[in-house]
Amino acid sequence: MRYSLSREAFLKPLQQVVNVVERRQTLPVLANLLVQVENGKLSMTGTDLEVEMVAHCAVEDSQPGEATIPARKLFEIVRALPDGARVTVSHAADKATIQAGRSRFTLATLSSQDFPAIEDLELVERIRVSESALKELIERTAFAMAQQDVRYYLNGLLLDLRESSLRCVATDGHRLALCETALPSGAQTRKQIIVPRKGVLELQRLLEESDGEIELEVARNHLRMRREDVSFTCKLIDGRFPDYEAVIPIGADKEVKVDREVFRAALQRAAILSNEKYRGVKLEVSPGQLRIMAHNPEQEEAQEEIEAQTRVDGLSVGFNVTYLLDALSALRDPEILLNLRDGNSSALLREASHERSRHVVMPLRL
Repeated sequence: MRYSLSREAFLKPLQQVVNVVERRQTLPVLANLLVQVENGKLSMTGTDLEVEMVAHCAVEDSQPGEATIPARKLFEIVRALPDGARVTVSHAADKATIQAGRSRFTLATLSSQDFPAIEDLELVERIRVSESALKELIERTAFAMAQQDVRYYLNGLLLDLRESSLRCVATDGHRLALCETALPSGAQTRKQIIVPRKGVLELQRLLEESDGEIELEVARNHLRMRREDVSFTCKLIDGRFPDYEAVIPIGADKEVKVDREVFRAALQRAAILSNEKYRGVKLEVSPGQLRIMAHNPEQEEAQEEIEAQTRVDGLSVGFNVTYLLDALSALRDPEILLNLRDGNSSALLREASHERSRHVVMPLRL
């Protein structure tokens, strides 16, 4: 096996694939990339048995073959080479040689026969979606995923495929984030799948602000994303996601309209004097104004008043300030709506112009 290409052309696909490879491995071959050359095309595969990434690029002066090469070492070598360098990789016996100008490196390889491959997928659904739209959905919701929760089905992101839309939903039991986008072609059947945390973070890193479409293939136990230069596959969480629509407050008729940036800045200031453990702030609503208050065990207090378009009077409710700030960071409009019912009910935050993105925050007793 032999191939040649520029450092820059090599580095981008290498960077995509090396992120999947875990630093601590149960099998030595999992620390390697499967490198295959055929018909002037280079394919690199990395996996941790849960997630698999395959990146492609064109190469010159190539001879077909395959081998597994240590992932991190190859990436560090290519990254450290000077800009514009021409890289030639050749493989013979159990060694791979990387040459660039006067630099030469020899790496130990393992047999490609030992490299695990994800079995062929039995597809149950295939949809096409705008790459930038999927990236936005994940960015607006992924922060609300649970981390190492015993309710394992919360440690991931729900993709709810509907007839004409795709929804992403995440919750950790204390807050919920939902965002949806239209699907021109739609899904043939309504289906819900849960993508694990690592898969979500890799997808988020991989997706670009592109107007082009990508293909999502849903199998019984896997999700695969295909783009021209890369394909990404991950196992799905085998579990049932809670009925998230039941969590979205109904009858939260007390509406408060505020400037998002003004509200966010006021919360950040008040948070300085909130209890470090509970991070609680109290919101008091009165006509034309929203008051934010925080205090801590040292008897220190913070109070902020901001203008608000509301007729609500005498409503007081406590929240974890971190959850409110996270929700505000995921919203984009200059003005947001805060819908409340009473002092013991969840708050619904959304943008004033549409309901495409919604955030629910559970109350906190202060």
